[in-house]
Amino acid sequence: MVGELTPVPVDPARADRDFWSRYHVLRRMRLSEMFPDDPVEPDDVTETRMKQDNPFDRNYYFEVSRDGVMLGWLSGEHPTPRNAEYETNKHLFWGDVYVRPEDRRKRIGARLVGAAARAMDELGATVLGLTATHDAAHAFVSWLGATAKLREVESRLKLAEVDWEMMRRWVEDGHKRSPETRLEIYDGALPESLWEKFAEQRTILLNTMPFEDLDIGQIIVTPERMRDYLERAAATGEVLHNVITWEPDGSISGMTDITWAAYRRTLIEQQFTGVRPDARGRGLGKWIKAAMVLHVRDLYPDAEWIVTGNAGTNAPMLKINRTMGFKPYRTHVDYQVARDLLEARLGAR
Repeated sequence: MVGELTPVPVDPARADRDFWSRYHVLRRMRLSEMFPDDPVEPDDVTETRMKQDNPFDRNYYFEVSRDGVMLGWLSGEHPTPRNAEYETNKHLFWGDVYVRPEDRRKRIGARLVGAAARAMDELGATVLGLTATHDAAHAFVSWLGATAKLREVESRLKLAEVDWEMMRRWVEDGHKRSPETRLEIYDGALPESLWEKFAEQRTILLNTMPFEDLDIGQIIVTPERMRDYLERAAATGEVLHNVITWEPDGSISGMTDITWAAYRRTLIEQQFTGVRPDARGRGLGKWIKAAMVLHVRDLYPDAEWIVTGNAGTNAPMLKINRTMGFKPYRTHVDYQVARDLLEARLGAR
């Protein structure tokens, strides 16, 4: 009976083939339901990613299965003391829950969140974060008592519809308005000699992003975390590309980056784009975005889409994206709920 099912912790590094078989079935079911237009990450890539040791964030995994079939899954993340963000983020626990459609409304999701809540108690975390994209997820997190904190708009640019002449004008205008600024494109991992300066400026820029009502501590990028990230990307076949603008004094004024992987060769992921506040108003954002899209068009002729996400209140970046041709595709909402408020839904600890 479902009432007898209990979430079981999973260690991917020690999991057997039976686990991976039932996990991949559920994973592909979820992707088919929630992200039907996106390429599916191959099983071996997923396994490599999940098995990797993470010195900066501890990952938690729980499954609910019956008769060799996985009915529900929860993954969670919490910073470790080695993470520079630990002191301002240790109260936060981020979770992700999925339950088979036919097994919803049977408290499986609640049981999985209960497992996350017990992990939070051990960690001293006091706020649970969950993201919802579809109606069923919104209903579930609202039932938990969570409050919507951040609305992120996912937008997609169809490369076949890009105004390439306008992109070239943006690049030319960037040169003209900032003749002493140097734009550099880096394919693959950034040279290690740039890590310290890049990490420092990326930290500053990331913390200027609007997070609406989200409870979030400092975002801190370090050379050590960059090394870890680059090693992870290489292990799973992610290829990175960065565009950076350098000022005459050697400082970074703007940056944008994308990732590409062979298994999703038609879909390029635009990551972070930021311009230093004192360098805004010179068209640097348009310059680096246009330079990147012109570059990847030639680099990846099979690419059809570029996908990116922005806070719904990030008007300047949304304006650039809309002018480029990015169109809204779906909305992700980050919810948060205090640990003690979960008791009303989950019962006693």
